[in-house]
Amino acid sequence: MRPDDWHLTHDVDGFLDRAGHFLRSRPGLHIMQLTWAERIRKRGADAFGAGAPLFGVLERGGKVHATFYRLPPRGFGLSPLTPEQADALAGRLATLGDPVPHVSADQRTAALFAKAWQRHTGAIPMARETRLRLYRLGTLTPPEPMPAGRGRVLGERDLDQAMFWCGEFARAVGEKVSISADTWADTRFADKRYTLWETPDGTPVSVAGMNPLIGGQIQVDIVYTPADQRGHGYAGAVTSEVSRAALAAGAKDVVLFADLANPTSNALYQRLGYRELTDWAVYDFQRDTSESPAA
Repeated sequence: MRPDDWHLTHDVDGFLDRAGHFLRSRPGLHIMQLTWAERIRKRGADAFGAGAPLFGVLERGGKVHATFYRLPPRGFGLSPLTPEQADALAGRLATLGDPVPHVSADQRTAALFAKAWQRHTGAIPMARETRLRLYRLGTLTPPEPMPAGRGRVLGERDLDQAMFWCGEFARAVGEKVSISADTWADTRFADKRYTLWETPDGTPVSVAGMNPLIGGQIQVDIVYTPADQRGHGYAGAVTSEVSRAALAAGAKDVVLFADLANPTSNALYQRLGYRELTDWAVYDFQRDTSESPAA
Protein backbone atom coordinates (compact mmCIF):
# COMPACT_ATOMS: atom_id res chain seq x y z
CA MET A 1 0.00 0.00 0.00
CA ARG A 2 1.35 3.42 -1.00
CA PRO A 3 0.83 6.76 0.76
CA ASP A 4 -0.59 8.09 -2.52
CA ASP A 5 -3.50 5.68 -2.19
CA TRP A 6 -4.91 8.23 0.27
CA HIS A 7 -6.75 10.99 -1.59
CA LEU A 8 -6.93 14.35 0.24
CA THR A 9 -9.46 17.14 -0.18
CA HIS A 10 -10.68 20.32 1.52
CA ASP A 11 -14.15 19.91 -0.01
CA VAL A 12 -16.59 18.45 2.51
CA ASP A 13 -19.28 17.84 -0.13
CA GLY A 14 -16.81 15.96 -2.29
CA PHE A 15 -15.70 13.95 0.73
CA LEU A 16 -19.27 12.98 1.61
CA ASP A 17 -20.10 12.17 -2.03
CA ARG A 18 -17.11 9.86 -2.17
CA ALA A 19 -17.20 8.33 1.30
CA GLY A 20 -20.76 8.86 2.52
CA HIS A 21 -21.94 5.31 1.85
CA PHE A 22 -18.86 3.88 3.58
CA LEU A 23 -19.37 6.09 6.64
CA ARG A 24 -23.08 5.26 6.89
CA SER A 25 -22.38 1.53 6.56
CA ARG A 26 -21.00 1.54 10.13
CA PRO A 27 -22.33 4.80 11.57
CA GLY A 28 -21.39 4.05 15.18
CA LEU A 29 -17.69 3.65 14.46
CA HIS A 30 -17.80 6.71 12.20
CA ILE A 31 -19.82 8.91 14.55
CA MET A 32 -17.24 11.68 14.84
CA GLN A 33 -16.58 11.92 11.11
CA LEU A 34 -20.26 11.98 10.25
CA THR A 35 -20.99 14.58 12.93
CA TRP A 36 -18.18 16.99 12.11
CA ALA A 37 -18.57 16.69 8.35
CA GLU A 38 -22.25 17.58 8.70
CA ARG A 39 -21.46 20.53 10.97
CA ILE A 40 -18.97 21.87 8.44
CA ARG A 41 -21.40 21.30 5.58
CA LYS A 42 -24.10 23.30 7.38
CA ARG A 43 -22.02 26.04 9.03
CA GLY A 44 -19.20 26.51 6.53
CA ALA A 45 -15.51 25.61 6.37
CA ASP A 46 -14.38 28.45 8.65
CA ALA A 47 -16.90 27.84 11.45
CA PHE A 48 -14.57 25.93 13.77
CA GLY A 49 -11.11 27.33 13.12
CA ALA A 50 -8.98 29.49 10.86
CA GLY A 51 -7.46 26.58 8.93
CA ALA A 52 -9.24 24.75 6.13
CA PRO A 53 -10.68 21.34 7.10
CA LEU A 54 -8.88 18.39 5.57
CA PHE A 55 -10.51 15.09 4.61
CA GLY A 56 -9.01 11.89 3.31
CA VAL A 57 -10.32 8.78 1.59
CA LEU A 58 -8.46 5.51 1.03
CA GLU A 59 -9.95 4.14 -2.16
CA ARG A 60 -8.71 1.15 -4.11
CA GLY A 61 -10.45 -0.66 -6.94
CA GLY A 62 -13.35 1.77 -6.74
CA LYS A 63 -14.06 0.85 -3.11
CA VAL A 64 -13.56 3.02 -0.03
CA HIS A 65 -11.61 1.26 2.71
CA ALA A 66 -10.92 4.04 5.25
CA THR A 67 -11.30 7.76 5.91
CA PHE A 68 -10.03 10.56 8.13
CA TYR A 69 -10.74 14.21 8.90
CA ARG A 70 -8.93 17.11 10.51
CA LEU A 71 -10.21 20.52 11.63
CA PRO A 72 -7.14 22.71 12.23
CA PRO A 73 -5.89 23.45 14.82
CA ARG A 74 -7.40 20.19 16.10
CA GLY A 75 -5.94 16.75 15.44
CA PHE A 76 -6.92 13.79 13.29
CA GLY A 77 -10.12 11.76 13.56
CA LEU A 78 -9.83 8.34 11.95
CA SER A 79 -12.01 5.48 10.84
CA PRO A 80 -10.80 2.01 11.94
CA LEU A 81 -7.48 1.27 10.20
CA THR A 82 -5.23 -1.71 9.63
CA PRO A 83 -1.50 -1.35 10.41
CA GLU A 84 -0.74 -0.93 6.69
CA GLN A 85 -3.43 1.71 6.26
CA ALA A 86 -2.24 3.63 9.31
CA ASP A 87 1.37 3.61 8.10
CA ALA A 88 0.42 4.74 4.60
CA LEU A 89 -1.71 7.56 6.02
CA ALA A 90 1.03 8.72 8.38
CA GLY A 91 3.47 8.74 5.48
CA ARG A 92 1.07 10.72 3.29
CA LEU A 93 0.30 13.32 5.95
CA ALA A 94 3.92 13.67 7.07
CA THR A 95 4.77 15.06 3.62
CA LEU A 96 2.51 18.03 4.37
CA GLY A 97 4.90 19.16 7.14
CA ASP A 98 2.05 20.30 9.36
CA PRO A 99 2.42 19.63 13.12
CA VAL A 100 -0.59 17.81 14.52
CA PRO A 101 -1.58 18.01 18.20
CA HIS A 102 -3.39 14.69 18.59
CA VAL A 103 -5.21 11.74 17.06
CA SER A 104 -8.64 10.47 18.13
CA ALA A 105 -10.06 7.10 17.12
CA ASP A 106 -11.05 3.68 18.37
CA GLN A 107 -8.38 2.46 20.77
CA ARG A 108 -6.62 0.07 18.40
CA THR A 109 -6.54 2.52 15.49
CA ALA A 110 -5.35 5.40 17.66
CA ALA A 111 -2.45 3.31 18.96
CA LEU A 112 -1.51 2.12 15.46
CA PHE A 113 -1.51 5.62 14.03
CA ALA A 114 0.37 7.08 17.00
CA LYS A 115 3.24 4.63 16.43
CA ALA A 116 3.19 5.23 12.67
CA TRP A 117 3.20 9.00 13.14
CA GLN A 118 6.19 8.71 15.47
CA ARG A 119 8.06 6.64 12.86
CA HIS A 120 7.42 9.16 10.11
CA THR A 121 7.78 12.43 12.05
CA GLY A 122 9.62 11.72 15.31
CA ALA A 123 6.72 13.16 17.32
CA ILE A 124 6.30 11.40 20.66
CA PRO A 125 2.79 10.06 21.35
CA MET A 126 1.36 10.42 24.85
CA ALA A 127 -1.90 8.60 25.64
CA ARG A 128 -4.41 10.75 27.49
CA GLU A 129 -5.53 9.48 30.86
CA THR A 130 -9.19 10.02 29.97
CA ARG A 131 -10.48 7.02 28.05
CA LEU A 132 -13.96 6.71 26.65
CA ARG A 133 -16.25 3.83 25.80
CA LEU A 134 -18.68 4.16 22.92
CA TYR A 135 -22.05 2.52 23.56
CA ARG A 136 -24.90 1.70 21.18
CA LEU A 137 -28.47 1.31 22.37
CA GLY A 138 -30.00 -2.17 22.20
CA THR A 139 -33.46 -2.36 23.77
CA LEU A 140 -34.28 0.75 25.78
CA THR A 141 -35.09 -0.19 29.38
CA PRO A 142 -36.32 2.89 31.32
CA PRO A 143 -35.64 3.04 35.07
CA GLU A 144 -38.27 1.43 37.26
CA PRO A 145 -39.52 3.30 39.12
CA MET A 146 -38.81 6.66 37.52
CA PRO A 147 -38.02 9.48 39.96
CA ALA A 148 -40.77 11.97 40.67
CA GLY A 149 -40.95 14.71 38.06
CA ARG A 150 -41.01 14.96 34.30
CA GLY A 151 -38.87 15.59 31.25
CA ARG A 152 -39.18 18.91 29.44
CA VAL A 153 -37.70 19.68 26.03
CA LEU A 154 -35.94 23.04 25.79
CA GLY A 155 -37.08 25.23 22.91
CA GLU A 156 -35.92 28.48 21.35
CA ARG A 157 -37.31 30.46 24.29
CA ASP A 158 -35.14 28.46 26.68
CA LEU A 159 -31.76 29.58 25.30
CA ASP A 160 -30.61 30.94 28.66
CA GLN A 161 -31.40 27.62 30.31
CA ALA A 162 -29.55 25.68 27.60
CA MET A 163 -26.49 27.93 27.83
CA PHE A 164 -26.42 27.67 31.63
CA TRP A 165 -26.51 23.87 31.63
CA CYS A 166 -23.94 23.54 28.85
CA GLY A 167 -21.67 25.92 30.72
CA GLU A 168 -22.01 23.82 33.88
CA PHE A 169 -21.25 20.67 31.90
CA ALA A 170 -18.22 22.22 30.19
CA ARG A 171 -16.76 23.34 33.51
CA ALA A 172 -17.35 19.93 35.06
CA VAL A 173 -15.44 18.11 32.31
CA GLY A 174 -12.75 20.76 31.87
CA GLU A 175 -13.82 21.75 28.38
CA LYS A 176 -12.47 25.16 27.47
CA VAL A 177 -15.27 26.99 25.71
CA SER A 178 -16.89 30.40 26.00
CA ILE A 179 -20.66 30.10 26.18
CA SER A 180 -22.74 33.28 25.90
CA ALA A 181 -25.44 34.67 23.66
CA ASP A 182 -22.68 36.06 21.40
CA THR A 183 -20.65 32.84 21.13
CA TRP A 184 -23.38 30.19 21.38
CA ALA A 185 -23.93 29.75 17.63
CA ASP A 186 -20.24 28.95 17.10
CA THR A 187 -20.04 26.23 19.75
CA ARG A 188 -20.62 22.50 19.29
CA PHE A 189 -23.53 22.81 21.73
CA ALA A 190 -25.73 24.92 19.47
CA ASP A 191 -27.02 22.17 17.17
CA LYS A 192 -28.32 19.87 19.92
CA ARG A 193 -31.81 19.42 21.34
CA TYR A 194 -31.90 19.42 25.14
CA THR A 195 -34.20 17.82 27.68
CA LEU A 196 -34.33 18.79 31.34
CA TRP A 197 -35.58 16.55 34.11
CA GLU A 198 -37.63 18.65 36.52
CA THR A 199 -38.84 17.76 39.99
CA PRO A 200 -42.60 18.12 40.68
CA ASP A 201 -42.09 21.75 41.79
CA GLY A 202 -40.43 22.62 38.45
CA THR A 203 -36.80 22.62 39.66
CA PRO A 204 -34.42 21.46 36.86
CA VAL A 205 -32.06 18.79 38.23
CA SER A 206 -30.49 17.05 35.21
CA VAL A 207 -29.98 17.65 31.50
CA ALA A 208 -29.30 15.54 28.43
CA GLY A 209 -28.78 16.58 24.85
CA MET A 210 -28.86 14.84 21.52
CA ASN A 211 -27.27 15.65 18.19
CA PRO A 212 -29.26 15.86 14.93
CA LEU A 213 -30.10 12.68 13.02
CA ILE A 214 -27.14 11.88 10.76
CA GLY A 215 -26.80 8.71 8.70
CA GLY A 216 -29.75 7.14 10.50
CA GLN A 217 -28.04 7.66 13.85
CA ILE A 218 -28.35 10.05 16.80
CA GLN A 219 -25.67 10.62 19.42
CA VAL A 220 -26.77 11.39 22.98
CA ASP A 221 -24.45 14.17 24.11
CA ILE A 222 -24.42 15.66 26.80
CA VAL A 223 -25.63 14.10 30.11
CA TYR A 224 -25.08 16.14 33.28
CA THR A 225 -26.43 16.25 36.82
CA PRO A 226 -25.05 18.70 39.42
CA ALA A 227 -23.14 17.02 42.23
CA ASP A 228 -25.72 17.97 44.85
CA GLN A 229 -28.54 16.34 42.85
CA ARG A 230 -26.89 13.00 42.15
CA GLY A 231 -28.05 9.72 43.59
CA HIS A 232 -31.77 10.30 42.96
CA GLY A 233 -32.08 8.64 39.54
CA TYR A 234 -32.36 11.92 37.61
CA ALA A 235 -29.59 11.09 35.11
CA GLY A 236 -31.19 7.76 34.28
CA ALA A 237 -34.58 9.41 33.82
CA VAL A 238 -33.35 12.18 31.53
CA THR A 239 -31.13 9.83 29.50
CA SER A 240 -34.09 7.51 29.05
CA GLU A 241 -36.25 10.42 27.88
CA VAL A 242 -33.65 11.59 25.34
CA SER A 243 -33.04 8.04 24.10
CA ARG A 244 -36.79 7.61 23.60
CA ALA A 245 -36.92 10.92 21.71
CA ALA A 246 -34.04 9.82 19.48
CA LEU A 247 -35.87 6.65 18.52
CA ALA A 248 -39.06 8.63 17.91
CA ALA A 249 -37.09 10.96 15.62
CA GLY A 250 -36.28 8.00 13.38
CA ALA A 251 -32.86 6.93 14.64
CA LYS A 252 -31.97 3.34 13.79
CA ASP A 253 -28.96 3.61 16.07
CA VAL A 254 -28.53 5.67 19.25
CA VAL A 255 -25.01 6.01 20.63
CA LEU A 256 -23.21 7.79 23.45
CA PHE A 257 -19.74 8.07 24.99
CA ALA A 258 -18.98 7.40 28.65
CA ASP A 259 -15.82 8.08 30.64
CA LEU A 260 -14.36 4.71 31.66
CA ALA A 261 -13.14 6.28 34.89
CA ASN A 262 -16.76 6.75 35.97
CA PRO A 263 -18.20 3.31 36.82
CA THR A 264 -21.52 4.85 37.92
CA SER A 265 -22.36 6.29 34.50
CA ASN A 266 -21.16 3.17 32.66
CA ALA A 267 -23.35 0.95 34.83
CA LEU A 268 -26.29 3.32 34.37
CA TYR A 269 -26.11 3.27 30.57
CA GLN A 270 -25.88 -0.51 30.55
CA ARG A 271 -28.99 -0.75 32.75
CA LEU A 272 -30.81 1.46 30.24
CA GLY A 273 -29.95 -0.95 27.43
CA TYR A 274 -26.73 0.48 26.00
CA ARG A 275 -24.14 -2.06 24.88
CA GLU A 276 -20.41 -1.64 24.32
CA LEU A 277 -19.42 -0.83 20.75
CA THR A 278 -15.74 0.07 21.13
CA ASP A 279 -13.26 1.83 23.38
CA TRP A 280 -11.96 5.22 22.30
CA ALA A 281 -8.54 6.80 22.85
CA VAL A 282 -6.70 10.06 22.20
CA TYR A 283 -2.95 10.41 21.80
CA ASP A 284 -1.27 13.80 22.07
CA PHE A 285 1.91 14.37 20.06
CA GLN A 286 4.97 16.12 21.43
CA ARG A 287 8.01 17.21 19.48
CA ASP A 288 11.19 15.24 20.14
CA THR A 289 13.54 17.98 21.32
CA SER A 290 16.44 15.72 22.21
CA GLU A 291 19.59 16.22 20.26
CA SER A 292 20.55 13.53 17.79
CA PRO A 293 23.86 11.81 18.57
CA ALA A 294 26.78 12.91 16.47
CA ALA A 295 27.51 10.70 13.52
